[in-house]
Amino acid sequence: MLRDSLWIIVILLLIVNTLGAIVTVFSQKRDIATIWAWLLVLITMPVVGFFIFFLVGSRISNKKIFRLRTQEQRGLEQIADNQRQQLQKIEQLLPVPDAASELVNLFLSSDEAVLTRGNDIKVYNNGQDKFAALFEDIRQAKHHIHLEYFTIYDDQIGNQLIDLLTAKAQEGVEVRVIFDQFGSHGQHRRLYKRLRLAGGVATSFLMRPFQLLTLRFNFRNHRKLAIIDGMIGYIGGFNVGDQYLGQFKKFGHWRDTHLRIHGDAVLSLQSRFLMDWNATAEPNELLVKTTQYFPVISTLPGRSMVQIVSSGPDNDMKQIKQGFMRMFASARTEITIQTPYFIPDAAILETLEIAVMSGVRVRLMIPDRPDHPFVYRATQYYAKELIDLGAEVYRYDGGFLHSKVVIIDHEIATVGSANMDIRSFALNFETNAFMYDPAFAGQLEALFEQDVSQSTQLTTVDYEEQSIWMTILQKFSRLFSPIL
Repeated sequence: MLRDSLWIIVILLLIVNTLGAIVTVFSQKRDIATIWAWLLVLITMPVVGFFIFFLVGSRISNKKIFRLRTQEQRGLEQIADNQRQQLQKIEQLLPVPDAASELVNLFLSSDEAVLTRGNDIKVYNNGQDKFAALFEDIRQAKHHIHLEYFTIYDDQIGNQLIDLLTAKAQEGVEVRVIFDQFGSHGQHRRLYKRLRLAGGVATSFLMRPFQLLTLRFNFRNHRKLAIIDGMIGYIGGFNVGDQYLGQFKKFGHWRDTHLRIHGDAVLSLQSRFLMDWNATAEPNELLVKTTQYFPVISTLPGRSMVQIVSSGPDNDMKQIKQGFMRMFASARTEITIQTPYFIPDAAILETLEIAVMSGVRVRLMIPDRPDHPFVYRATQYYAKELIDLGAEVYRYDGGFLHSKVVIIDHEIATVGSANMDIRSFALNFETNAFMYDPAFAGQLEALFEQDVSQSTQLTTVDYEEQSIWMTILQKFSRLFSPIL
């Protein structure tokens, strides 16, 4: 009798759990793959699955989404004026490659991303050089410093940055910092205290000022931007922390890609920062009159054409993902990808499959070690999918590869914060620079070739020789791709 009663209770709990799972998953709009992934978690892991959903699956409130969506892009008039004033010089620059015209129009339509010409771009592939350049530009700042990072750790390099910003704030320079509380492992009030006392402002992205902890893993601000005086801008993959200088034994050398831009593309970065700032800041800190943050650039610093493109859960367009797909579809000879996480959705994977089957050379480089175990095993699974199609896949053995780079046909490239995974496509706030400059694309390709010399090309034999347990783990991890 007791045993029968226990079975009845278990069955009832399973029914309640299943009904709760259905109600929870369908309570907000999600794509089909994500729905099935969450149903798998909630039904196969009663009670525990709901806790995981609370951590990972909960969404940003409609109020916060509304604040982001209603922000106006600023500085577009100044960018247009600068470009018109330089029209004669601009016409002497390399024209936009034919293959890029549709990509340019796509971003203009989906993200109001203005094509800027005459930019000078420098690329950094190690933390020492990137932070040395950034810190020197901050020292030279005269009017304002705007920083937006997923991660700013309370460690040696993090404190060096805040000390420098504090000194500039004491000089009267406007200093504003946006950080992601989850990515930075907390608000670190002690870290920012001296900056705030000096007149600088630091705030966590879309968080209440006295909220001590966020348990929401998704919908993070993954951007990594710096704007100095509206003249110099940084964008790429480096966060702020000692591990990005190769000081963590777990990761070893940190291989990343970051850009320093001088030119009108910086004003597009500025526009992105101001939209995020006004969606995040307190009412008394909002920036309404912003013309002083968009200076006139009287001379063309370089020859590169750049569009700054952003995407995030505040917009269903998935602009950066659309850009990747447009690049892959337009490639005629070669596609080169570096990414720490390769978890494509069906659309991206099919586009790459079509490219390979059409005779396009596709090369992918991934890390040799995980920083997130399930994510890495899913990456390995999808890497094998490409190998089976005929693509070249390289495992970087020179440290931890965190670089986010795509190059097609030796002339179009993108660098930014977006990984080649579903999280970056739909769950995080990202920003990438898309560049139409064969010379600069060549620089990135040269760095890729250097990395190839420190890499191992993976083959089907490598997968055949791995343990059965590893194969099972890779296939199992793949099931959760939509929520990794």
